[in-house]
Amino acid sequence: MRLVVVGGVAGGMSCAARARRLDETAEIVVLERGADVSVASCGLPYHLSGEIADEAALRVQTPQRLLASLNLDVRTGHDVTAIDPARRVVTVNTSGGAGEIAYDALVLSPGASAVALPVPGADSPRVSTLRTVEDARELRASVLSGARSAVVVGAGFIGVEAAENLREAGLDVTLLEAAPHVLPPLETEMATLAREELRALGIVVRESVGVVAIRPGIGHDTVELADGTLIDAEIIVSSIGVRAHTELAETAGVALVGGAIAVDAHGRTSVPGIWAVGDAVASTHAVTGVVRPVALAGPANRAGRQVADDIIGTRSPAGRWRMIDEDGAVRGGETAWTRTSEETGVRAVKPLPKPLATAIVRVGGLEVAMTGANRRDLIAAGFEPITLHLHPSQHVGYFPGAQRMDLVVHIDADGRILGAQGVGRDGVARRIDVLATAMRAGLSATDLIDLDLSYSPPFGAAKDAVNMIGMTAENVLDGQLPLWYPWELEERMGDSLILDVRSRAEAASGIVPGALVIPHTELRERLDEVSAAAAGRPIAIHCQSGVRSYLAHCVLRNAGFETSSLSGGMLTLRAWLGDRLDGVLVEPAN
Repeated sequence: MRLVVVGGVAGGMSCAARARRLDETAEIVVLERGADVSVASCGLPYHLSGEIADEAALRVQTPQRLLASLNLDVRTGHDVTAIDPARRVVTVNTSGGAGEIAYDALVLSPGASAVALPVPGADSPRVSTLRTVEDARELRASVLSGARSAVVVGAGFIGVEAAENLREAGLDVTLLEAAPHVLPPLETEMATLAREELRALGIVVRESVGVVAIRPGIGHDTVELADGTLIDAEIIVSSIGVRAHTELAETAGVALVGGAIAVDAHGRTSVPGIWAVGDAVASTHAVTGVVRPVALAGPANRAGRQVADDIIGTRSPAGRWRMIDEDGAVRGGETAWTRTSEETGVRAVKPLPKPLATAIVRVGGLEVAMTGANRRDLIAAGFEPITLHLHPSQHVGYFPGAQRMDLVVHIDADGRILGAQGVGRDGVARRIDVLATAMRAGLSATDLIDLDLSYSPPFGAAKDAVNMIGMTAENVLDGQLPLWYPWELEERMGDSLILDVRSRAEAASGIVPGALVIPHTELRERLDEVSAAAAGRPIAIHCQSGVRSYLAHCVLRNAGFETSSLSGGMLTLRAWLGDRLDGVLVEPAN
């Protein structure tokens, strides 16, 4: 059997390598139009500062090493321009001319390319993307040649990483984002934390503003913004998104969906004998059901492996594979193995998992991580999410080095975990990974209470942050803890008494206008004062992080008051307000 893989990097090379491990007799050919077949794309921004100093480190594998270790026929500089599925051949252009290569099974891994800035002057030689080793090399060369200023357009993951590394290299950096905040998938209250860290690095951050033109100059170009601002820059990095490469698939009549290649649960396209993986493939989000590409290395690698399982298990004479039904049940028991063929119609491998889009990015000293869906996407998909905000330390407070983590978790009324985000200097990645695992396993939010997680003072707490999420969720779902949210502030100021139960020292940093300040330790003795101030209205309580306001809520609830607690307290409110903070909070009257 001849397996031809078009495109390398994560999905394509994962598929080719797995196929070889399953079948030593298969002929496996990888066709890559570029010079590199296996590149650490996620490491490119870190070459700009020299944190990854050696460019060679970005080339994970070479054709020579792949031939020696896996007997893969890897051909760089081979541009596949057409597919004839009836004859099962691909047309390939090389420096030596055009030719055809036949296949028994074809895997498309064409990837995606950076979207070009759609403004006049975007073709300036000072404008670059950051998708290839060549891009990183040229940008690094500009840095080393003495460039002093840079503008990064687009504050997604790559844009933020590029801005940080250019700043680390000593440049004056401006980061632009047309959306309301940096890292658009983040919740507003989480993005504020990332933005403030970027500013602390010395990066100028401009949000909610677009680029309208780039004016080429002699020593620098000038970036013109929609509000009339002009910014001079010697380096301009465009990172406004990617577009899936689907042209080749279209030549074979492969169906598309949402501008990407449509595949079934096993990576099979609409054309027999053709599979597809990677950034050009449409995936169904595990929570929202939205169909769109998920340009992440993890899902691409896993999909490549499972597509190889499907191809070798059903098409190769060596195909011996555990047979798993659509519902995940193993046919014939856990140890049942059988020879299969395409003609049997038996699918030999489990379906590809729907991605949760779990991701992480370093922002200065912060870990910024997420899994599942954000609130905006959940509402758009028809969910009514319940949002929990927590601010625990990564380990016990009495052990030196305790650092606050800011966590947001979305659940539904049945306790299903819909999404989570975290920002902090330590421990965030671990908690988001646990939550992603819980979501994949189908655990409910209240099941998190019972997770038996490792504990020692330097690493966590007896009640880990993940356990605390479960306990908070249980209180909310059981009706023990009604919540109110920062985006309801104006409404609460109009119809409720805002009760601030922080200490007087904390309240001195700013209070909600009209709030009654009573430290929670004094609340039991001052219930008459609360009753008089409320005058029959509901009471919206808040503290600094949400813990003391819960205690205050319990006291007031038992005294017959109608109360709710601000999710995440003043820490969440301040982060949600962001740059609007000074226009909202006031000094206490006494």
